[in-house]
Amino acid sequence: MGALLSLPLLAVPSLGTLMSFGASCCGAAACSAICNQCGIFKSSMATRIAYALLLLINSIISWLMLTPWALKKLEHLTLDYVNISCQGKQCYGYVAVQRVNWALGLFHLILSILLLGVKSSRDGRAALQNGYWGPKLIVWLAFIVLTFFIPETFFQIWGQYIALAGAMLFVLLGLILLVDLAHTWAEYCLEKIEEHDSRAWRVLLIGSTLGMFTASFAMTILMYIFFAQSGCAMNQAAITVNLIVLLIITAVSVHPTVQEYNPKAGLAQAAMVSVYCTYLTMSAVSMEPDQRHCNPLVRARGTRTASIILGAIVTMLTIAYTTTRAATQGIALNGNSSHAYSKLGDEEGEHGLVDQQPNSRREMRAEALRAAVEAGSLPANALDDSDDNDDDSDDGRGGKDDERGGTQYNYALFHVIFLLATTWVATLLTQNMDYEATGVAAVGRTYWASWVKIVSSWVCYAIYSWSLLAPVVMPGRFGN
Repeated sequence: MGALLSLPLLAVPSLGTLMSFGASCCGAAACSAICNQCGIFKSSMATRIAYALLLLINSIISWLMLTPWALKKLEHLTLDYVNISCQGKQCYGYVAVQRVNWALGLFHLILSILLLGVKSSRDGRAALQNGYWGPKLIVWLAFIVLTFFIPETFFQIWGQYIALAGAMLFVLLGLILLVDLAHTWAEYCLEKIEEHDSRAWRVLLIGSTLGMFTASFAMTILMYIFFAQSGCAMNQAAITVNLIVLLIITAVSVHPTVQEYNPKAGLAQAAMVSVYCTYLTMSAVSMEPDQRHCNPLVRARGTRTASIILGAIVTMLTIAYTTTRAATQGIALNGNSSHAYSKLGDEEGEHGLVDQQPNSRREMRAEALRAAVEAGSLPANALDDSDDNDDDSDDGRGGKDDERGGTQYNYALFHVIFLLATTWVATLLTQNMDYEATGVAAVGRTYWASWVKIVSSWVCYAIYSWSLLAPVVMPGRFGN
């Protein structure tokens, strides 16, 4: 369980590719909604993918609002109601990005309120989460249009204060989930080894641990070679601090005292945290501006173009994916979720969930039907009808309802986290943007964004260290 919250910078490929991609996604969604008559996704996985795609498309539209082409089109479509102007550092592109993301954030906020307390797909409100995709897309687009009639002052205040706070909360949430994932993965492997004495699981655990440590040291060496030249004090400090802390947490994870209070702590968790934090540091130094001649990727035109395209694809998909993963982690975020989360890969329920209550209810129902058939009060085919109407019945389109007995995740919390994701996208696109740039915006190539990544890696190390030391400092609270 968990999400590897990546912080690379948002940039996108050519305009034609983006328009084609966005049109194809919107077209597919619209056709699906029309053909299925606004039907309901029975699979919770399909629902989550749909919301992730919506966030992905919204991020692309947000980036387009930073381009002169989009602003000119916007001015034309609104019959010059929207006037493109720059007053100091408040260019309209900044406000437009905030408008688009605020619209999607408002969409998720309303859904979170409407879906409070939904426990299973038997609740009529569950259809708002899993269905009505045609109307929901129309509402989302309507919100985007309506935001352009709200005064700019509101969005300037929103972007500078509220959205920034939401973005930092979103980043912190991802770091917490990463540490949780590291512990969950290692503990699950150890349990499999203890239960089955499996050589395969030993190889997997040891191999993944060595692989992640190797990747961490390889990235560190590459950073020293290419980004830590003479005069690059910021890069040298960031890389060195990351290496020192990496070694410290590795030593702490196998310290006898820590092992005494938490025997399952070890190198596997340290390796996962190390490789992620090293990646964050490498992303920070490789995407910083080249004002001090410390980033050779910016000066290499071919490499720069490739990095922009690759960064666009990876970043947008990563934000959409990790947001969805973070929004469905009930055990880390909400202890009162309808389902109890089993260990990773548990075979007792789909998506690693335990579903004890529905199983017992089905057994009681089946026993009652068998008794009625034996007594002659019901025909023998009643048992067949019962099977056809089971909780896992097919929805007629090849999907199965996996939330009849209980939701796979907290619907209201799901949308709150997507709301935070929109603030992160808006902040990443607009914070310290180059207001004098023309053409395609090199979004996120700022020292602010680099420092966000560097500090995030330090915070991640701190959270992991506390997860190791907390049982030692407060043994009573952790059952020791």
